Amino acid sequence: MQIRKLNADEQPPFKLLLLADPSQSVVEEYLKRGQCFVAEVENCVIGVYVLLQTRPETVELVNIAVDESHQGKGIGKQLVYHAIQNASLLGAKTVEVGTGNSSVGQLALYQKCGFRITGIDRDFFIRHYSEEIVENGIKVVDMIRLSLDI
Repeated sequence: MQIRKLNADEQPPFKLLLLADPSQSVVEEYLKRGQCFVAEVENCVIGVYVLLQTRPETVELVNIAVDESHQGKGIGKQLVYHAIQNASLLGAKTVEVGTGNSSVGQLALYQKCGFRITGIDRDFFIRHYSEEIVENGIKVVDMIRLSLDI
């Protein structure tokens, strides 16, 4: 597997990006401001993440997704570690990430990678998404915020 920055002339892999964030308009907005990286196997994109500078010395991992047929193989963890390395190269001292209150797999992944829960943005998904989101049989309402000092 190779992980590389998406070239300026390439279309972002929206099918994957929308697995992690169901709002096309939100995804398009942060793609304009962030850096998109893709994971490829034999020239086929199987994973993606987007880093966004939010404050001096702080970047946020705003989207990370792995194609459903490749999940459970450690690719997500490799993408998170790659994102942390890139954040460091950008001069960041802190990497932040947020995920839905029902995203149990993602919460486990981030904590296995060293992230710690720093707070809850109550009603985030109600305020910012017009469509109801349900994951793991649970309504997604709050954003769980995590961070890692690097």
